[in-house]
Amino acid sequence: MGQSITLLLLGGLMAVVVGWLLKQTMNVRPWVAQGTEDVHRDDVSPPAAKIGLWVFLAVVTSLFALFVSAYAMRMELGDWKPLPEPGLLWLNTGVLIATSVAMQWTRAAANRGHTDGVRIGLIAGGVLTFAFLAGQLVVWRQLNASGYPVVANPANAFFYLLTALHGLHLLGGLVVWGRATARLWRGIAVGEVRLSVELCTVYWHYLLLVWLVLFALLLST
Repeated sequence: MGQSITLLLLGGLMAVVVGWLLKQTMNVRPWVAQGTEDVHRDDVSPPAAKIGLWVFLAVVTSLFALFVSAYAMRMELGDWKPLPEPGLLWLNTGVLIATSVAMQWTRAAANRGHTDGVRIGLIAGGVLTFAFLAGQLVVWRQLNASGYPVVANPANAFFYLLTALHGLHLLGGLVVWGRATARLWRGIAVGEVRLSVELCTVYWHYLLLVWLVLFALLLST
């Protein structure tokens, strides 16, 4: 039963990502800059940037798919002892959902050319992301203190591995977020960071989807 649920979740994730890839590939078109004299650096060949992101997401999806498949196969063995799900994981999930909402709001503000809105949205998204990561570290400490260290059981090892892998991808996204935020606070026009904001938003939505799949997987086992 657990393996069937896992495969359904994995299939759903793959279907969503493939759908996104097809939609973005078919709808790609050159970025229309608002100015008539200069082309912003972020506006250079946006189709390549977007396609690059979707290819990267396809690779990441394959990586998570491999780990989830290994999780599903390993849990069928007799030495598998599921961990208790810390209640803090629900709060962390809510924080990550709020982060995705904040990034979507930021994207809308960027499309309207509202500099203050983009600044506020980026800061909110970054703060919430750090809060989520901090919450995940607290969960690790709680589990370790409760007698569930990483080496005690295969289920423990997979929990730490999957949550760490997800967290590392969020940290990678924060690098791009940090660059866009720094440029905006240096007085760069919104049009020059609009594409970065758009790509960051898509990336955060994707990582939220991945986390929901992982969280559902952990709850079901």
